[in-house]
Amino acid sequence: MQNTRLNNLFGAILTRLGLWLTNPWRRISLSLISFLWGFFLGTGVATTVGQTAGWDVIAAAILVLFTEVASRIVYGNNRRRQTTEGFNRSSWLPEIVNSLKVGFTYSLFVEAFKLGS
Repeated sequence: MQNTRLNNLFGAILTRLGLWLTNPWRRISLSLISFLWGFFLGTGVATTVGQTAGWDVIAAAILVLFTEVASRIVYGNNRRRQTTEGFNRSSWLPEIVNSLKVGFTYSLFVEAFKLGS
């Protein structure tokens, strides 16, 4: 890409965010928040789509697509880019997406167990 001001700005923001997330407590707390947000989204989607029976197949297709794309992002790219600062720039974003996906899937299982009982 060209070295524009906007590109430099986004690069600097990502670098600072990555340095901020090198602290393990911040990374764990952000992963936990992402997991809980995914749980909340899964519960909301299941109850909303469950009320309108016409959207069940479309919503299921979208949810499967989301989980497959998230898995592809997290597990599909084996090469990691190292920057000049020495930290892994792209390691925190897949971790957050994976936590969101796990919380989402877990909430759908919990909703299925509630419906089964």
